[in-house]
Parts: sequence; structure tokens; C-alpha cells
Amino acid sequence: MRLDQVLARLLPEYSRSRLQDWITQEQVKLDGVSATIRQKVWGGEAIEVVPQSHPAEQPYQAEDIALNIVFEDDSIIVINKPAGLVVHPGSGNWEGTLLNALLHHAPQLAEIPRAGIVHRLDKDTSGLLVAAKTLTAQTALVRQLQARTVQREYYALVYGEVLRAGTVDAPMGRHPAQRTKMAVVADGKPAITHYSIAERFPAALTGSGQGCTLLRCKLETGRTHQIRVHLASIRHPLVGDSTYIKGAQRCAPQLRPILAAFPRQALHAAQLGLEHPVTGEWMEWQAALPEDMARLLDRIRQATHEPA
Repeated sequence: MRLDQVLARLLPEYSRSRLQDWITQEQVKLDGVSATIRQKVWGGEAIEVVPQSHPAEQPYQAEDIALNIVFEDDSIIVINKPAGLVVHPGSGNWEGTLLNALLHHAPQLAEIPRAGIVHRLDKDTSGLLVAAKTLTAQTALVRQLQARTVQREYYALVYGEVLRAGTVDAPMGRHPAQRTKMAVVADGKPAITHYSIAERFPAALTGSGQGCTLLRCKLETGRTHQIRVHLASIRHPLVGDSTYIKGAQRCAPQLRPILAAFPRQALHAAQLGLEHPVTGEWMEWQAALPEDMARLLDRIRQATHEPA
């Protein structure tokens, strides 16, 4: 029999995937030698299993990672997250996350579920995010999110010329075929995104092909990848979003190399507003566009001769 099949019989309390992971990580020895999943065993061999706990089962570690703190008191902390920083440990990113940084900055957060994190931004999305520093504050923030009273506004640069403000009201859930992606699905959870035009870069000024538009998006709900999926669903995918862009975008010649070179989805959480969980005071914060998006817009303005 194959080694993983034998282990599944010998150690039925563990899943097949967990056992295969142990073999791959060389935590299983067959007659004293590291084995492979498909290796055959015939009977009489000595199998030694020395498992190590999965990273997901380990306590999260504090790491000295710089944070751009916009506001902090005894109850909450507001961070301006850079693009490239994962918010919460997960598959392939068990360290070097915002959560690890928060534990170093405020060790007491180890006593709070998810180190006080109540909402997330995608790895390659920049901007404002709030975390709670006490259980009471975390509960209050979660209730505000559930009641949809937290205000979150984003800048999103999209392909194509958006002519007017609008709303995408389309339920979302896991993609039926590609489980790592989200999609608009009939039986999904309610998802509402309002958008307005911040700046338009028409194709008429650049020759043939389509231009692009800088939108300001306001979330009424907070589903995973909501803005990215909703804007792609109305045929205005985010610049740089390789996950949700279907096929090549027909850009104006002057814009094509500029937009194609941007290495991430052009999305920035620019404004955050909420009721302070202790004082009840309404508070708002703004975060200017990060340097990479600001440079991108400057290059587009130069290419389209648009005034800044």
C-alpha cells in the first residue's frame, strides 16, 4: 500500500491531508529514512512519525514590524496599512503580518481574539484599518460593523470611462468553480457598493482604446474582495487586479504600458469613520494616496494631458 494510506489506517484520528503534510515536511521516517507520500510499504517496515504542530495551531508571535499609526488611545488603534502587508496570519503567511506587528506594539492584545482586528484589507490594498485594544471595544466595533454604521471609503482606479455615479447591489459568495475567488452569486450574502467619480481620464484624449477612471467607493457592507468583485461585475475592473480581470483590457496606446506596469490592485482605503466604542464620539480619519498610486495618477495625467 501507499505510505499515506497506511498511515490513515494506523492513525485514523488525523486527516489524510494532515498526514500527507507530515510526510511532505519530512516528519515521517520509513526505516529511518524520509519517505514520500506514494512510497510503497509491504509490511514489517518501521514507521516513525514525529509531527510538529501546524502554524495555525501555534500562538501568534509578536514581531517588530513598523506601523503607521494614525490614532491610538486606550481603546482603539487606527493603522494606515501599506500595500504588501498581510493583515492576519493564514496559509502561506504565518508571520510578518499586521497581527504580529500589533502584538509587538501592544502585548496586551494577546488576550484579545485576533489581536483586536475586526475587519481586514487585502494584502495589496493600502489604507485605514481599526483594531480594538479591549474586549469591550472589540464588541462595540463588531456591532457597528454589523449595523453598517462604520463608514469606509476607498479610491479605486478602474479600466474604462465611468460616466456617472452609481450603486452595485449584488450578493456575493465563493466562486462556484474557483474556491479561492469571490463572485457575484444568486445565493450569496448581501453586498452593496456605492461609487462616484473622483477623476476621469477619457480615451478621447489618448487616441483609440479606452481610458480609465478614478472612483471613490463607499462600502455599505464589507464582503471579502467586495469592491474588486463588484467593479469587475460592471466591466470596470481595478487596474492591477490580476485576479478579477478577464482578458486583456483595450487601453488607449499611451495608457497601456503605464497601467500594465502597476504591480497591485489600485485600491486605497482613504477614509474611516466610526463611533468611539467608549466615549460615543463620532471620529473620522483620512489617509492620503500612497506614493505608488499618486505616481500612477501623475503619469496618467501627463499621458492624457489632464490637469492635476
